[in-house]
Amino acid sequence: MGRDGARIRVARGGRRPRAAEPARETVVARGWPHNPRFAAGCAAATFAALLLIDGCSGGLTPARAALWAGVAAVLLLVLWPVRVTAGPGWLAVRGLLRTRRVRTDALAGAWRVGNVSAALVLKDVYGGRVELAPEILLTNPLVWHLVDAGARRSRERGTLRTGGALLDRIGRLIDAQAGMILRTSGLR
Repeated sequence: MGRDGARIRVARGGRRPRAAEPARETVVARGWPHNPRFAAGCAAATFAALLLIDGCSGGLTPARAALWAGVAAVLLLVLWPVRVTAGPGWLAVRGLLRTRRVRTDALAGAWRVGNVSAALVLKDVYGGRVELAPEILLTNPLVWHLVDAGARRSRERGTLRTGGALLDRIGRLIDAQAGMILRTSGLR
């Protein structure tokens, strides 16, 4: 119990938040169509199918089984979804092997890479670089809100030199989507 009789919720690390400490807002992107179970299932199904086909043809050897396991592992790496987490002033993209972080309040630039499966690349002045699909921001407005707030701080500080128009375009698209949802639901 706290001083005023209210319950204090202990964080995972076991540390109690201080009264003067501001609440940390951390958002995890949700609703992304791919998930780790899907990636693991596809890799396992591919491995099983390759073993079955090779076994039925009579050519299955330990070396070929290892080869098929390698093919399944590469497929798992390709299909593994990224996990996007954002907080005040930062954005993290965690893949299967590593996590990349960028300071959104110190962005140096934003770029769109690729035509078919376009990716948004954000780079900060400290050398941090993340790459993510723009659809993650479109389907997770809370993540976009934190990225946009950080990008505004970057503009105010003068660090964002490239990609301001791209971020504005993404913001207008998200605002248009939100307006459509509000009109459809009768709230606007």
